[in-house]
Parts: sequence; structure tokens; C-alpha cells
Amino acid sequence: MLGLVENPSLPRTAAFFDLDKTVIAKSSTLTFSKSFYQGGLINRRAVLRTAYAQFVFLAGGADHDQMEGMREYLSALCKGWNVQQVKEIVAETLHDLIDPIIYDEAASLIEEHHAAGRDVVIVSTSGAEVVEPIGELLGADRVVATRMVVGEDGCFTGDVEYYAYGPTKAEAVKELAASEGYDLTRCYAYSDSATDVPMLESVGHPYAVNPDRALRREAAARNWPVLVFNRPVRLKQRLPVIPMPPRSALLAAAVGAAAATAGIVWYTARKRGSVSA
Repeated sequence: MLGLVENPSLPRTAAFFDLDKTVIAKSSTLTFSKSFYQGGLINRRAVLRTAYAQFVFLAGGADHDQMEGMREYLSALCKGWNVQQVKEIVAETLHDLIDPIIYDEAASLIEEHHAAGRDVVIVSTSGAEVVEPIGELLGADRVVATRMVVGEDGCFTGDVEYYAYGPTKAEAVKELAASEGYDLTRCYAYSDSATDVPMLESVGHPYAVNPDRALRREAAARNWPVLVFNRPVRLKQRLPVIPMPPRSALLAAAVGAAAATAGIVWYTARKRGSVSA
């Protein structure tokens, strides 16, 4: 169970979530490869290569060199893509592709953090054109994602403006804390990858979710809790988490209900007495 509802007199707090294999069961960017192919953005060979990259990603987590190679490949691949077309493809296929692979456990955690008064921030290495709609689907308050350079013609140039990866994620978390007034010692963070250790160690409550081998070792060494998410489910098919009110609130509600019942009984008896008289 998470902490109690935040005290409004204290500094604000937030929960920072990595996206791929933490909130959703696959790579968000690679999941759209077939849709990009159908939209004419990539060829069949590229589809096969991204399918292989997805396999490597799911097989045990891509290491730093693989992530760098994937970044260079995807940057070159999207060069010349029309940004508006990419956004339209993502919007059209978002529910079919992403909704079924959202972890039920992650959706519940997001609800619990919101119920406790914390902001929810998605921090992902995937591109903003993909991550921002997913963040909206999840009800996130903010999104930090990789941004590609867009030319005057409205197309990607192939250059990276901002790469949300490794230490850069931790820097983004600290910048958000400064601008939004978050107390990082009371904030939460969740990730599956050892590359996110800088982000995890920047908060007071780090969690390893479906961790790769390196992060599992790190979590064991630092006594970080390990969570296992394994129930992908459509958001519409799951029951939302309804947190129970504090015991004092339950007691007050019970006393109030009893008083209301007693009042009704007294009023009814009095009315009957006046009628008989």
C-alpha cells in the first residue's frame, strides 16, 4: 500500500513512471511500426527490423549500447516523416495498440497516487508524438519524452533535440521538482531498466518494476522494493481502484448515519402521536 493522503500544508509530491515495460508491456515506439508501414512511412524491411528490436527489448532489456543503436536507427528511420501524419496515425491506432497492453497493476498505482494527491509524470525515452497521447490516455499530469528536431517543412530532420535517457531523465525530474515544488524525498519512481537508476535514486521511494538483471542486482544492493506487473488489460475492462476512506471518516459516517436514522424514527413516532391525539 502507498502512503496516506498527502498533507496539503507540506510541499507537493509526484510519482514518476518509466513507460515501456513499466506501465505498458512493450516498447511504445516499436509497437506502432506496423501502423507506420500501413501509413507509408516505412517499408517492409523496416517493419521486420523493428520487430527484431522489439524482441531484443522484451527478451531481457536492451543495454546502453543497444539503446544507443536503437536511437540512431530510429532517428535515421524517421528522417523526412511528416509530423502531423505521425500524430494522426498514433491517434487513430492508439486505443487498438496501446490500451490492451497497459498493465492493470500500473493503472491501479496511477489511480492510487492521484487519490493520495500526488501528480503522475510519465518519463520515457520514446518520442513525444507517441508518449504524449499515451500519457493522456493514462491520465498523467505531465510527460517527459524525447523530442526530435522538426524542419520548416513540418518533417523530422533526423536530429534529436532532447534525448530523455539515463541521467537526462534524472535531470528532468529535478527540474520539474524545482518548477513544481515537489519534495523529491517524498516522491516515488518506477522503472524496469538499470539505465534509469539515476532517476530512481533521485526520489525517496524508488521501485524496480519487472527489472532487468542489472536493475535487479542494484535493487537488491540498495534494498529497493521489486514489483512484478504481469496483467495487461484494457482500461475499460478493469475496475478502478476506489481507496477506502480513513477509519475516522468511516466512524464519522457511521455515527452520522445512526443519528439520521434515529431522527427519522423520532420524527415518525412524534407524527403518529400527534395524529392519534
